[in-house]
Amino acid sequence: MTEQHVKQPTETQKKQSSSGQQNSEKVLNAPKEVPKSEVKSESNEGKFQYKPRKSRWGIAYIYSSYNNTIIHVTDITGTETIAMSSGGQVVKSDRLESSPTAAINASKIVADIAREKGINSIHIRIRAPGGHNGPSNPGPGAQAAIRALSRMGLKIGLIEDVTPIPHDGCRKKGGRRGRRV
Repeated sequence: MTEQHVKQPTETQKKQSSSGQQNSEKVLNAPKEVPKSEVKSESNEGKFQYKPRKSRWGIAYIYSSYNNTIIHVTDITGTETIAMSSGGQVVKSDRLESSPTAAINASKIVADIAREKGINSIHIRIRAPGGHNGPSNPGPGAQAAIRALSRMGLKIGLIEDVTPIPHDGCRKKGGRRGRRV
């Protein structure tokens, strides 16, 4: 391009552009907003630490009968097992497998493994034996297992009962005149 095609700015345009540059410099020097994921917090030691990541969810299936308590943690889809333990793995005698103490110890084992693998939040599904002959209320280890999982630092979401309920399927045992005691 030659110089004759380029327009020269007038005095008023020069004043406006110079005041516009000052405003743009102010905007450029203003502090930028940082996304929450990148916010750093300063601890007592003077080191910068990042805030914790998003919660990663899993599902804890607790099967609690009067004979045993089994705790099984999977990923959110329910297809991949992350950790599994039972009351029988943590006590010596058979009669203590369903006790709350055994359920607490089994929950601690499962929670440690789940936290190592990155799970920090869980939904809980409680199951009793159920069906047409089994009891439909969970055993003594179910509540203790939930408490232990929450005390180990896992955030608890939904708690639901998934006990199988019969819809008039099989005939109950006991015969026509019932169980005679």
